[in-house]
Amino acid sequence: LPFVSWGLGLGACTSWDACKAAHPIKKAHERNTIMASTTPTFSSEGFDLDAIPDSSSSTNKEDGEVIFEVGGGATTIPPPNTKTATKEKDESSVDNGPTAKSEEFKAQGNAEFKAGNYLDAYDYYTDAIEACPGMSGDELLSLQEEFDEQQREKAHARHMLEQERRRRRSADERKARAAGESTASATDKDEEGEDKQKVETFQPPAHPHAKQLSIYHCNRAACLLHLRERDDEAISDCTIAILLNPSYTKALLRRMTAYENIDDTESALKDAQAAYKLEPTNANARKNVVRLEKLEQERMEKLKEETMGKLKDLGNSILGNFGLSLDNFNAVQDPNTGSYSISFDNNKNQGGSS
Repeated sequence: LPFVSWGLGLGACTSWDACKAAHPIKKAHERNTIMASTTPTFSSEGFDLDAIPDSSSSTNKEDGEVIFEVGGGATTIPPPNTKTATKEKDESSVDNGPTAKSEEFKAQGNAEFKAGNYLDAYDYYTDAIEACPGMSGDELLSLQEEFDEQQREKAHARHMLEQERRRRRSADERKARAAGESTASATDKDEEGEDKQKVETFQPPAHPHAKQLSIYHCNRAACLLHLRERDDEAISDCTIAILLNPSYTKALLRRMTAYENIDDTESALKDAQAAYKLEPTNANARKNVVRLEKLEQERMEKLKEETMGKLKDLGNSILGNFGLSLDNFNAVQDPNTGSYSISFDNNKNQGGSS
């Protein structure tokens, strides 16, 4: 096969020895000069020059790669269409889903929140909520309120039914005693058993974008907590987020904060306990459970003291008509059972003399 000299224009030789004799190896600087040539030339012998791209454009990378074949042929492999590939990649990276606009608003809200612009972030999260398809959070709250109202009506009906049963039972017992019969009534027991119903909880309808919408509401609640004195709104947003995603720990903890801000430590403790139950390894949830349990215990003790004080004042106002007061009674608590034993001390009176 003929030997081809690239870029040298030296023609073809019949053997390697003949080639070396006819064309001695150049020195290094001469070789570098030759290799620096930008337009390679070829001899016409042994190659199909028509298969090679025009030399004026051979340096253009867009022409592709030329492969010279044994026997004189040449094949040009076109380069990949990078523009088309880049365009397809860019188009695939763009979210054109139903929540694309909401996600765009959320990203803007996140940027404003990080910058400390909580009011602007609130507006962006509101836009994200309004742009999200499906049932709105306000509609979910309305459904829950309707459900709660129905449960209250059912509870009132059960209470009225129980009152009627007690009145009927008392009348039957009086008649039974007058007739010397037993006062036990199996019918009443059966009725009580039928009246015990399982407590129903509100089950919101399925939402096609529940997770995304819950995040928008929870993020807006975070803004409200920073804006202060808007805790009721924060509670509503967190409630919506929890209805959409019951295992949303962050929403539970944010609602816990809002409840505590309005001094509802009982509800705050419930949310902290729910979050800790969902994530037992959550140190923040565990810490808040311990802290709120202590606060709730202190609140209950304070409430008990206030209640006892009011009862004492009421008792003294009644006993005063008989020249007595609650000071005449000593209440001692049993440390084992927690019950109280009350004794009367006649030596004490309102005047303090014995």
